[in-house]
Amino acid sequence: MKPGIHPAYGPVVFRDSASGTAFLTRSTMTSDKSIDWEDGNTYPLVDVEISSASHPFYTGTARVLDTAGRVERFERRYGAR
Repeated sequence: MKPGIHPAYGPVVFRDSASGTAFLTRSTMTSDKSIDWEDGNTYPLVDVEISSASHPFYTGTARVLDTAGRVERFERRYGAR
């Protein structure tokens, strides 16, 4: 890789604003905010609106749509050709 053209890659804490869950990972994102983590170090803090901790698919609260009704409605509208 060419030196000097890639962003800095380091530890960052992402905090889910919906559930309040925070997790430490590595990223190229930066932030003006910082947080003292459980290991005693200070890391940049990035607030996200949704993560796997609050997304309905991962939490098991996702609703199944009526796909059969959609197919029937499509066939009524456009006919089976």
